[in-house]
Amino acid sequence: MAAGRPRTFCKNQALDRALEVFWRQGFEGASICDLTEAMGINPPSLYAAFGNKEQLFRQALDRYAEVHAERRTAMLAAPTAREAIKTLLREAARNLTDKSSPIGCLYVQAIAGAGEHAACLREMLKTKVEQGERQILERLERAKAEGELPQDADAEGLVRFISTVVQGMSVQAAAGASRKDLERVADMALGAWPA
Repeated sequence: MAAGRPRTFCKNQALDRALEVFWRQGFEGASICDLTEAMGINPPSLYAAFGNKEQLFRQALDRYAEVHAERRTAMLAAPTAREAIKTLLREAARNLTDKSSPIGCLYVQAIAGAGEHAACLREMLKTKVEQGERQILERLERAKAEGELPQDADAEGLVRFISTVVQGMSVQAAAGASRKDLERVADMALGAWPA
């Protein structure tokens, strides 16, 4: 069997470009032509390196999740849980409105744009969101154990609240809210911190 031609592109760079297309256009809106053009490859190379469009999307989500998990880990390492959540919310305001990347959150955009036939994609997105929420829950449970949060504080409810606020901020950013607008939302959300 003859060996195929060696790959002439950087897989991670191509994946980053595909991620941006999915982020801007959604899974449904991103055509193979859009993806290959952005990635600088032809369709056979896309299929050989990444599989089909859904497999490419999954790999792009994994890459997005990996970067955000690292950032979240760094933020949650703050000396107090309240400071960690404040940083998380303020960084969300900054990142969601950063003009150097698509506006909003890839997960929120993708969930909103997933068609009915994309139930498996929706389930995968849900799993990714839950992974991030678990990181936050672990930090809040530690805060309870260390006495920073009251023992009767509903850590799971607080995580759901924080997640809902961040997802709402993403929708607001996509609708044109400014960083300052979202920072005000973040500050108001901190007012719900258990005393």
